Amino acid sequence: MKRLFLGSVAGLAALTMMQSANAADIARRQAMPTKAPAYFAPYNWSGFYVGVNGGGGWGNSEWTNTALGSTGSFDISGGVVGGTIGYNWQMNQFVFGLEGDIDWSSIKGSAACLGFSCETRNNWLGTARGRIGYAFDRFMPYITGGLAVGDVKGTVAGFGSTTDTQVGWTIGGGLEASIAGPWTAKVEYLYVDLGNASCNAAACAAFGVPTDVDFKANIVRAGVNYRF
Repeated sequence: MKRLFLGSVAGLAALTMMQSANAADIARRQAMPTKAPAYFAPYNWSGFYVGVNGGGGWGNSEWTNTALGSTGSFDISGGVVGGTIGYNWQMNQFVFGLEGDIDWSSIKGSAACLGFSCETRNNWLGTARGRIGYAFDRFMPYITGGLAVGDVKGTVAGFGSTTDTQVGWTIGGGLEASIAGPWTAKVEYLYVDLGNASCNAAACAAFGVPTDVDFKANIVRAGVNYRF
């Protein structure tokens, strides 16, 4: 009986010590500081940037004059490649920017015009545009529009050609995304209207009068920018 009593006392003491150790361990774990979750600052689009772009365009050119009316309307197409410069200001999720670019262009086309061969060609194209975007952290869809400038060359085979620098307008939109550090990539669409150039009477002697040559094109291009 005495041994049973002593055994019970020893077991109870051991159980009490185990409970005390577990309580101390729990208290110790609760007192340990917890590691704060990692914080990732949202991407900021503000700043100056430069980049390169390239793509292609397609559209339409029409030759008209007061004596004969429309002498020919035909498709034009070709590639573009060039450089970009711009600046962004971010306010909350809205991003406001100014962007300019200058591209070498091979957009051209030709067709028969009253029995003669007429060609419209664009050798360079620049734009100066405003941009308004909405930032989803590292992704930013945007709309854009502004000034377009480029040359329009009209040629009548066998007679000659004239080249005018034309000022027109452009509008479009795109999507830009951060890809690594200060680098971003974009794809965009622009509609460009350079208005009417004039093929003078000497170059367009086949028609006998000066002839208007218009240039309207859809531009799709991709680009890579580096933000400072």
